[in-house]
Amino acid sequence: MDTTEPITASGLARLGFMSGQVVQEFGWDDDVDNDLRFAVEDVVGSDLADEDYGDVADAALIWWRSGDGDLVDILVDALPNLADGGFLVLLAPKAGRPGEVEASDIEEAAVTAGLHTSGSASVSADWSATRLVAPRSARR
Repeated sequence: MDTTEPITASGLARLGFMSGQVVQEFGWDDDVDNDLRFAVEDVVGSDLADEDYGDVADAALIWWRSGDGDLVDILVDALPNLADGGFLVLLAPKAGRPGEVEASDIEEAAVTAGLHTSGSASVSADWSATRLVAPRSARR
Protein backbone atom coordinates (compact mmCIF):
# COMPACT_ATOMS: atom_id res chain seq x y z
CA MET A 1 0.00 0.00 0.00
CA ASP A 2 1.33 3.43 -0.96
CA THR A 3 1.07 5.96 1.85
CA THR A 4 2.02 9.01 -0.19
CA GLU A 5 0.27 12.06 1.18
CA PRO A 6 -1.45 14.33 -1.31
CA ILE A 7 0.88 17.01 -2.60
CA THR A 8 0.59 20.24 -0.67
CA ALA A 9 1.14 23.86 -1.67
CA SER A 10 4.39 23.81 0.30
CA GLY A 11 5.47 20.63 -1.52
CA LEU A 12 4.76 22.28 -4.85
CA ALA A 13 6.66 25.36 -3.69
CA ARG A 14 9.70 23.14 -2.99
CA LEU A 15 9.52 22.05 -6.63
CA GLY A 16 9.50 25.74 -7.61
CA PHE A 17 5.83 26.47 -8.29
CA MET A 18 4.50 29.78 -6.98
CA SER A 19 1.65 32.20 -7.50
CA GLY A 20 1.58 34.11 -10.77
CA GLN A 21 3.62 31.63 -12.83
CA VAL A 22 2.64 30.45 -16.27
CA VAL A 23 3.06 26.66 -16.46
CA GLN A 24 3.02 24.87 -19.80
CA GLU A 25 1.95 21.22 -19.73
CA PHE A 26 3.30 18.48 -22.01
CA GLY A 27 2.35 14.82 -22.31
CA TRP A 28 -1.17 15.02 -20.91
CA ASP A 29 -3.16 11.81 -21.32
CA ASP A 30 -6.01 10.02 -19.56
CA ASP A 31 -3.63 8.50 -16.97
CA VAL A 32 -2.35 11.78 -15.47
CA ASP A 33 -3.08 12.65 -11.85
CA ASN A 34 -5.75 15.33 -12.16
CA ASP A 35 -5.58 16.13 -8.44
CA LEU A 36 -1.91 17.02 -8.93
CA ARG A 37 -2.72 19.11 -12.01
CA PHE A 38 -5.42 20.99 -10.08
CA ALA A 39 -3.05 21.51 -7.14
CA VAL A 40 -0.49 23.13 -9.46
CA GLU A 41 -3.23 25.33 -10.95
CA ASP A 42 -4.33 26.34 -7.44
CA VAL A 43 -0.77 27.33 -6.48
CA VAL A 44 -0.02 29.31 -9.65
CA GLY A 45 -3.51 30.80 -9.82
CA SER A 46 -4.30 29.91 -13.43
CA ASP A 47 -4.98 27.02 -15.78
CA LEU A 48 -2.05 25.10 -17.21
CA ALA A 49 -1.11 26.17 -20.74
CA ASP A 50 -1.16 23.38 -23.33
CA GLU A 51 1.65 22.14 -25.58
CA ASP A 52 0.71 24.62 -28.31
CA TYR A 53 1.13 27.66 -26.06
CA GLY A 54 3.31 30.15 -27.91
CA ASP A 55 4.33 32.65 -25.24
CA VAL A 56 6.87 32.61 -22.41
CA ALA A 57 6.30 30.11 -19.59
CA ASP A 58 7.90 30.12 -16.15
CA ALA A 59 7.81 26.35 -15.87
CA ALA A 60 6.94 23.24 -17.82
CA LEU A 61 5.09 20.26 -16.37
CA ILE A 62 5.93 17.15 -18.39
CA TRP A 63 4.10 13.83 -17.99
CA TRP A 64 6.38 11.06 -19.32
CA ARG A 65 6.06 7.30 -19.53
CA SER A 66 8.38 4.70 -21.02
CA GLY A 67 7.17 4.10 -24.53
CA ASP A 68 6.27 7.77 -25.10
CA GLY A 69 9.19 8.18 -27.50
CA ASP A 70 12.44 10.03 -26.99
CA LEU A 71 12.64 11.78 -23.63
CA VAL A 72 15.40 14.09 -24.86
CA ASP A 73 13.07 15.35 -27.61
CA ILE A 74 10.30 16.38 -25.21
CA LEU A 75 12.79 18.07 -22.88
CA VAL A 76 14.24 20.04 -25.80
CA ASP A 77 10.72 20.85 -27.06
CA ALA A 78 9.82 22.34 -23.66
CA LEU A 79 12.84 24.67 -23.53
CA PRO A 80 12.13 27.35 -26.19
CA ASN A 81 9.20 28.95 -24.32
CA LEU A 82 10.91 28.74 -20.93
CA ALA A 83 11.70 32.08 -19.27
CA ASP A 84 15.17 32.81 -17.92
CA GLY A 85 15.38 31.03 -14.59
CA GLY A 86 12.52 28.73 -15.58
CA PHE A 87 12.42 25.05 -14.77
CA LEU A 88 10.92 21.76 -15.88
CA VAL A 89 9.15 19.25 -13.67
CA LEU A 90 9.21 15.80 -15.20
CA LEU A 91 6.50 13.50 -13.87
CA ALA A 92 7.03 9.78 -14.41
CA PRO A 93 5.17 6.73 -13.11
CA LYS A 94 6.68 5.29 -9.95
CA ALA A 95 8.56 2.00 -9.98
CA GLY A 96 6.23 -0.93 -10.48
CA ARG A 97 3.60 1.21 -12.24
CA PRO A 98 2.86 0.81 -15.96
CA GLY A 99 5.15 3.08 -17.96
CA GLU A 100 7.73 3.51 -15.19
CA VAL A 101 10.91 5.33 -16.18
CA GLU A 102 14.29 4.54 -14.65
CA ALA A 103 15.94 7.41 -12.77
CA SER A 104 19.12 6.77 -14.77
CA ASP A 105 17.18 7.30 -18.02
CA ILE A 106 15.88 10.64 -16.70
CA GLU A 107 19.38 11.71 -15.68
CA GLU A 108 20.89 10.70 -19.02
CA ALA A 109 18.16 12.50 -21.01
CA ALA A 110 18.53 15.62 -18.85
CA VAL A 111 22.29 15.78 -19.44
CA THR A 112 21.85 15.23 -23.17
CA ALA A 113 19.29 18.08 -23.26
CA GLY A 114 21.71 20.37 -21.41
CA LEU A 115 19.86 20.19 -18.08
CA HIS A 116 20.56 18.81 -14.64
CA THR A 117 18.34 17.47 -11.91
CA SER A 118 17.80 19.73 -8.92
CA GLY A 119 15.57 17.59 -6.78
CA SER A 120 12.84 15.03 -6.85
CA ALA A 121 9.70 14.27 -4.90
CA SER A 122 7.00 11.68 -4.59
CA VAL A 123 4.02 13.79 -5.59
CA SER A 124 1.18 11.30 -5.75
CA ALA A 125 0.42 7.63 -5.33
CA ASP A 126 1.46 6.85 -8.91
CA TRP A 127 3.79 9.67 -10.01
CA SER A 128 7.23 10.93 -9.04
CA ALA A 129 8.54 14.38 -9.94
CA THR A 130 12.05 15.37 -10.97
CA ARG A 131 12.93 19.07 -11.17
CA LEU A 132 15.23 19.92 -14.09
CA VAL A 133 17.08 23.21 -14.67
CA ALA A 134 19.75 24.57 -16.96
CA PRO A 135 23.20 24.59 -15.34
CA ARG A 136 24.06 27.98 -13.83
CA SER A 137 26.86 28.54 -16.35
CA ALA A 138 24.34 28.16 -19.19
CA ARG A 139 21.86 30.65 -17.77
CA ARG A 140 21.75 34.17 -19.16
